Amino acid sequence: MADKHVVRFEPVGIEIEVGEDQNILRAAAEQGIMLMHGCKEGQCSACKSFILDGEDIELDKYSTFALPDYEREEGFTLLCRAHPYEDVTIELLNFDEDMIRSGLPIQEAVAEVVSNDPVTHDMRHLVLRLIEPKEIKFFPGQYVDIAVPGTESTRSFSMANTSCREDGRLEFIIKVYPDGLFSDFLDSRLAVGDQLNLTGPFGVFTLREGHETDLVFVGGGAGMAPILALLRSMSERGINRKATYYYGARRRKDLCFDEELRALEGTLAGFRYVPALSEPEDSDDWDGEVGLITDVVKKHEANLKDAHAYICGPPPMVEAAMPLLSQLGVPEKRVYFDKFTTTGDPE
Repeated sequence: MADKHVVRFEPVGIEIEVGEDQNILRAAAEQGIMLMHGCKEGQCSACKSFILDGEDIELDKYSTFALPDYEREEGFTLLCRAHPYEDVTIELLNFDEDMIRSGLPIQEAVAEVVSNDPVTHDMRHLVLRLIEPKEIKFFPGQYVDIAVPGTESTRSFSMANTSCREDGRLEFIIKVYPDGLFSDFLDSRLAVGDQLNLTGPFGVFTLREGHETDLVFVGGGAGMAPILALLRSMSERGINRKATYYYGARRRKDLCFDEELRALEGTLAGFRYVPALSEPEDSDDWDGEVGLITDVVKKHEANLKDAHAYICGPPPMVEAAMPLLSQLGVPEKRVYFDKFTTTGDPE
């Protein structure tokens, strides 16, 4: 059994024990501590923190875009890659006090495929039914890791539904990427009745409670899934905060769940759905917004100083939306994002 060491998080004053064979982020999650994170692969920097005390920390492979060499030399680290070999004290640079102690237990599960249907030319609506256990508790907006059959790899996908308590079902909206490890399996081999192994829940892309401020959602591609889960949850719970969902696609054939989102405009008080096409075709017969989704947000919004913003989609879209929302007044700590990475992209 690997030796364990005490990791203390400041300024929240929380201590956990972490085995040398675990990374700090995973150990915290297993103990119900929900630290800020994104990809869990050392690529997005959402879990970047600072080492206040202790030096013996080893890092798994990571991207220097997430943690440049000079930052590592200064004492910064990535919790999803960090293994402690002595007691350490970590300063959390990005955390949410409302969320940090609200973690749900991570579970291993087996599920079978109920359906695997295209919703656009390159996105699938995958529905699974849990076999063992029959239920996984999660917050709307969270995700699970799905093991890729025949490999030792996993891929992370957000649930589009709000819970699985009634029938054990989990919904996913997954983009099919050329050469994607799971995408290829999903596109060509995964069939109804097949079984998949899951681990979760993970993620902090969840609706913060206790606020009445306006909400701005910005999405693209398979970033539809967690935002749809949040909107469905708001509808189920009667949360009537003013909310606008800006969703960007290239062409009309890239839009999905359009009918449901239009219906939510009638049932969810204060909600507005604003899709935009960046490259509409003449055959699209489109009279809606045209242009990059960030330009559409800028066109419609002038002052978001009291709003909370949620961004989910391809990295270029997220990276463009974050500074724009800050310019429009959204407090930096109230911008929540999921930045998707793919195996189809070069590492």
